[in-house]
Amino acid sequence: MIDAHLHVAPPRVPGTGPLHPRLEESAENVARWLREEMAAAGITHGLALGSRSVSDTDPLGVEASLAVAARVPGLMVAGVADPARADPEHFRRVEAVLAGGQVKALKAYLGYLHFEPAHQNYRPYYELAERFNLPVVFHAGDTYSPLGKLRFSQPLLIDDVAVDHPNVRFVIAHVGNPWMTDAAAVVYKNVNVWTDLSGLVVGPDWLQPDEEKLDMLEDLRSDVLKAVRYSERPNRFLYGSDWPLVPMKPYLDLVSSWFPEHVRELIMDENARRLLRLG
Repeated sequence: MIDAHLHVAPPRVPGTGPLHPRLEESAENVARWLREEMAAAGITHGLALGSRSVSDTDPLGVEASLAVAARVPGLMVAGVADPARADPEHFRRVEAVLAGGQVKALKAYLGYLHFEPAHQNYRPYYELAERFNLPVVFHAGDTYSPLGKLRFSQPLLIDDVAVDHPNVRFVIAHVGNPWMTDAAAVVYKNVNVWTDLSGLVVGPDWLQPDEEKLDMLEDLRSDVLKAVRYSERPNRFLYGSDWPLVPMKPYLDLVSSWFPEHVRELIMDENARRLLRLG
């Protein structure tokens, strides 16, 4: 099984903090923790999203994540497409990193960063994604930060870039929650758009739910299944956890319980293999 959305380094976007204090520990410690979680959940591959701590020597914010990936078999790394860094010299550095082959995707933190996906500063990243055959993952929906601006993370905005860049594979993270039907409409319309099921709950409270939280979980299940039906593309939905915002095994058990076996196999493994070119 493949977890197409997790973190092994603090994202360093405005207002989020480190996500979990253990992500501030050494690469060895984070890797050990992640290996344990992956083994418990039966996860064989994962995509770790990079940090916005970009610099001239680390233009995609991947150094910390690559240090963990070197210690975790099956872990791949996505670099950060930062629209605030758009000078030609920056993109020359980005291109050099992508040519090395260690970065397997790009991540754009819509909402956290106040740029719409069609902003001109993002377009060179899409051009590089097409050249190097990499997917681009967008944060979409609610932000885990009071400093985010939701109008930039509305999933309908991703339709613009899907149309303008038909040879790039785009992923709408979190099914654009709470705009799941909007995200599904973009997936339905555009064959180059996927969506992932990560981060629909966070924290430990839902692990021992009271009646109110059980109602919330049922609403989530209903909304996700409606999105899958509306899109008519179960082959474009991906499993992701948003670890360490949730423990891997319980979240995987929750999400997998929503689907019949033939759809579960697509979402938990096969779709991500196609997206990430894993064979």
